[in-house]
Amino acid sequence: MPLSSIIWDLDDDPEGNVVHVAEHGVTQEEVEDVLANPTDRDTSHSSGYPVAFGDTRTGRHLIVVYEQIDAETVYPITAYDVPRRMQL
Repeated sequence: MPLSSIIWDLDDDPEGNVVHVAEHGVTQEEVEDVLANPTDRDTSHSSGYPVAFGDTRTGRHLIVVYEQIDAETVYPITAYDVPRRMQL
């Protein structure tokens, strides 16, 4: 099931998820691509948060680490490029 509601902090919040995702060279739109159409899901072994793997319209393969707020709402924590065959 795609995640349809995504909570983003303000762009100028230095502790926010917009800034943290951008530090990894990932855009909000790329995160939204993955969350809207994940190819796989799992749980991060290091943080315990849920993760979604997927491809973006720009051709990148990303992992998005997020907090599940409710059945359809998530708060992205971070996102970064991963090899297509990466296992957690």
